[in-house]
Amino acid sequence: MNITSEQFKVLISKGYSLDVLFILKMIDEGQDISSLTENKKIELLYHTLVRKGLITEDNKVTLEGRSLLGFLSNSEVVIQKRKPVADDGFTKWWSTYPGTDTFTHKGRTFSGTRGLRVKKDDCKLLLTKIVGEGEYTIDELIKALEIEVTQKKDNSVKTSTNKLTYMQNSLTYLNQRTFEPFIELARKAIPIEESVIGGTDI
Repeated sequence: MNITSEQFKVLISKGYSLDVLFILKMIDEGQDISSLTENKKIELLYHTLVRKGLITEDNKVTLEGRSLLGFLSNSEVVIQKRKPVADDGFTKWWSTYPGTDTFTHKGRTFSGTRGLRVKKDDCKLLLTKIVGEGEYTIDELIKALEIEVTQKKDNSVKTSTNKLTYMQNSLTYLNQRTFEPFIELARKAIPIEESVIGGTDI
């Protein structure tokens, strides 16, 4: 890596060390670093990359990581820091997530037995991480959730069976990225009522 003294000063001021940058560059180039992480010091550096939001846990470089690599090749590039999901964005997502699997829809009431919103702080951290990866916006995640919940409620009315019972709790939903099948529907801005036709609900 060719780094000027000015770039070096900026990197240090932002808390990035050269050894962390070197590992980031190796990952970006597709090099296998699994043997390197057997070394405890290198393993700690790897976890620093994850903690700083430069890579995901499955070894993909995030937007923030790409921004940093761009700065290394062009000092005019501004290093973008990951921003937490705005409180109003998380609040909307959290309130959209069903509190329980008991609900009334289209004049029908369904009884449930489970609370679905769990570990609010952990959900906010995870949602921030997902949005920080740059693949999905908070608006797309909220819309995808609305589509899935409405689909489950409509199918409950259609089958006289509470489909919301099968909804994961909020933390598992984010951990397993259950929203992904509904993202394309959200991006197409299909009205929720139409999206349930030929959907992916169980």
